[in-house]
Amino acid sequence: MEVYSERQRISNAVEVLKERQLTVGLVPTMGALHEGHLALVRRALDDNDIVVVSVFVNPTQFDNQDDLEKYPRTLKHDVALLEEVDRERILVYAPSVEDIYEGNTISQKFDFDGLEYEMEGKFRSGHFDGVGTIVKRFFEIIKPHKAYFGEKDFQQLQIIKKLVEKNNIPVAIIGCEIYRETNGLAMSSRNVRLKPEYKEVAPFIYKTLLAAKDKFGIESASEVVKWVESQFSKQDLLRLEYFIIADTNTLKPVEEKTNKKSYRAFIAVYADDIRLIDNIALN
Repeated sequence: MEVYSERQRISNAVEVLKERQLTVGLVPTMGALHEGHLALVRRALDDNDIVVVSVFVNPTQFDNQDDLEKYPRTLKHDVALLEEVDRERILVYAPSVEDIYEGNTISQKFDFDGLEYEMEGKFRSGHFDGVGTIVKRFFEIIKPHKAYFGEKDFQQLQIIKKLVEKNNIPVAIIGCEIYRETNGLAMSSRNVRLKPEYKEVAPFIYKTLLAAKDKFGIESASEVVKWVESQFSKQDLLRLEYFIIADTNTLKPVEEKTNKKSYRAFIAVYADDIRLIDNIALN
């Protein structure tokens, strides 16, 4: 399996493939790959002739320097996992910070029509500017036909769709359903850092989301929010940062339900110092 570390080399390699009329998919990751990532890669392989998997821990989307430093970096293991999926049709792009940012490691400023100010945007300053910067950079370097993102980061998915729309980038954005562990916990690279007692209690997050979905059918959004907050107040090991029921398209919190709109519940929880996010469609 070919592993590229320089943007010009991966760009040239992809250009040759496209000249042969082959379709190219992109799966952007920050590495520490798990089955959730591999599910995205398999979906991309179903849709495309070749798939580029980027492995890059992007410094500009971290508002917490400690979180950046602790983020697992396991390139050798990541490549081994990808080789088990397909040795011939996957290219890995694992650049350095210098290769991406050329000595200017700052975010571009974006306007995502307000999507960036909801939920995660209220708690992670500058995060979505960092996401927009790196994803746009990958689109410019690789020029894929399609790019694949998991719905676990649903707000990010909506923002990337907005990025493509507002910048007229010729790539189709494909959202893929959340891949979960057998206990329901949304799969994340951060899960490996959970201490045993927190790993044991973490499935409570998804269990609560499922219950909230049931309640949303018969109760108001504000009643469901209060109920979820009360459930987490009884949990000693999990600290609720936010639970929000929002319009799927605008991501703005629901004030009054209507059958004409689709809604989603979003949650962020701290298990010790590990921040876990999840979401679920409500209707």
